Amino acid sequence: MAYYSYVATDVNGSTVRGKEYADDYLDLNEKLRAKNLFCTEYSEIQEKQSDAKYKFKTKDLAFICRQLASMLTAGISLVRSLHILYSQEENKKAKAALLEIYEDVQKGRSFAEAVQARPGVFPLLFVSMVAAGEASGNLDVIMTRVADYYLNQNKTNNQIKSALIYPIVLMCLLIAVFFGLFIFIMPMFRDLAGDDLPPLSAAMFAISDFLIPYWWTIILGVGVIVLVLHFLKKTPWFALWFDEMKVKMPKVGPLLIVIYTGRFARTMANLYASGLQMVDCIEKSADTLNNQYISNLFHESVVEDVKHGEALSTAITKIGVFPGVFTSIIMVGEESGALDDILNKSADYYEDESATAIAKLVGLMEPLMIIFLGIMIGMILAGIFPILYGGMANVGN
Repeated sequence: MAYYSYVATDVNGSTVRGKEYADDYLDLNEKLRAKNLFCTEYSEIQEKQSDAKYKFKTKDLAFICRQLASMLTAGISLVRSLHILYSQEENKKAKAALLEIYEDVQKGRSFAEAVQARPGVFPLLFVSMVAAGEASGNLDVIMTRVADYYLNQNKTNNQIKSALIYPIVLMCLLIAVFFGLFIFIMPMFRDLAGDDLPPLSAAMFAISDFLIPYWWTIILGVGVIVLVLHFLKKTPWFALWFDEMKVKMPKVGPLLIVIYTGRFARTMANLYASGLQMVDCIEKSADTLNNQYISNLFHESVVEDVKHGEALSTAITKIGVFPGVFTSIIMVGEESGALDDILNKSADYYEDESATAIAKLVGLMEPLMIIFLGIMIGMILAGIFPILYGGMANVGN
């Protein structure tokens, strides 16, 4: 959609100048005729690129949607609601983004077009829900649903962060103990060690001799590996392989599937209840899973099957990703005509299960790190004790 500057005449012959969003000249002419204006001149205005490069977080989106829903339900106009939102925003970048959207809507652009014109600022799901809400005339209801959705997402993210605190602390302790033992503790026993060392003790001193002058190379190497993996995850082939490996990994895969099932059910329920077409609902729901492997299965298989008239439950069963119980529930929803209600109830169940799955995922990490820490300390003690006994024996002699 382009932005036009125009000169027109009204029914009284007076000249009117203004600006208007339109798809093309014909669309502009129709909009002006609806205002009893006759266009005599027009030119397309090249809009400057948005300076607001802010990406709203899940918590911010939940708050914005909740506030918009409350104000729209209370009868406040959309333009006034956006003005209140941006004027109360404290973050400068977020305020700039909301101000630009407010100005666009004030000029006559739809809310959906205003947010869609700023890719990356809002998620695609948010844009789709706004467009559906404006098209159906139920923007306040849609905003309430979106607020609940992002509130649940924020809750899940906080659960993951809280659950990872202990493993991260344990990992830092493991690294600190490793470097501390080999760089500071092992050299203290160098004088007690003789020439004839046990193999384990000799290996420990070799590691210590390497780490003391070259400890920074280990940290640098780990940093390089992390950066390489970070950039590889942005490549399509590696992201696809990594996401497929995650869902097929023993113990971990089934737990991730539970989380993906709850996320898909909630997104699908919101989109379907908003009045979007089934194919659009499936595509957008699959894209919110943050798993390229599953998203590809949906786009290449499920979407195509549904386009050819196949039931959603049958199409999802074919790819074999989600639990059979979930596909059976979808089939019941399709037959009863209450798919959105069934999906919402399923989402409630699987989101509760997701919290348990997150705890189990973290629980798999903790014992492994404790075992590794115990093995490392045990090996060091096993390498030091022979030296201590040999030193005591030499003192006795």
